[in-house]
Amino acid sequence: MRSPEPEDVSRPLTRRERLRAELEHDALTAARHLVAAQGVEALSLSAVARQVGVTPPALYRYFEGKAGLTLALYERITSDFVSVVAQAAGAMDAEDFGGQLYEATRAVLDWSVANPGEFDLLMGAGYARLVASGRPVDQVLVRELGGLFGQTFEELWRRGILSYPSEEEVEPRLWSQVTAYGQLMRHDYPPGVAMVMITCWRQIYGLLCMAVYGHFASSFEDCQPLFEHMMDDLLALCGVPRNR
Repeated sequence: MRSPEPEDVSRPLTRRERLRAELEHDALTAARHLVAAQGVEALSLSAVARQVGVTPPALYRYFEGKAGLTLALYERITSDFVSVVAQAAGAMDAEDFGGQLYEATRAVLDWSVANPGEFDLLMGAGYARLVASGRPVDQVLVRELGGLFGQTFEELWRRGILSYPSEEEVEPRLWSQVTAYGQLMRHDYPPGVAMVMITCWRQIYGLLCMAVYGHFASSFEDCQPLFEHMMDDLLALCGVPRNR
């Protein structure tokens, strides 16, 4: 996520700067409402401009077209999403690593189900269209959400709780990929720890898609039992079985 420019507290914002900040805020709020109500397909400069009462060229100057608007929205939603997950994890005792991972993952599921339009932009078909613009935006979510989970995984590694594979146990091309994945999260653990994390995520992501998009709804309309079963397996993999 792009770091904000340092704030100059020595002077108040000019009228131009204040109006720009207000327009950007209003535009992103309107864009999010569109995505939430009608899906990513409804997002356009003209639709957002109508909502905030300006012309599309006025928004273009601030967001560099639809791709820029979508990327800014992606970053805003990611920030809000990760804040929700961080709050859930932070509510647990600092030594309850299993509880932290469980509550954080449950928050990911609950947020995704409650916000299908936003989920689609961050991790679904809307994300695929954003990638088509040529921007490597997945690094934002990996760094923010993966970095959050990575704090607990790093602690498990430092305490010798987590079992993880060595380089010799992983196919070289995959090892290269998980090494790059781990580096994005800016933690000090070995690539094998990142391998455990991506092993967990590929199962979590599958369940998220089932829950959000209703895959296999004829049999799994309620994904809670499947979630509980998955979490028991994943927490055992991490060496921190959940206290029931």
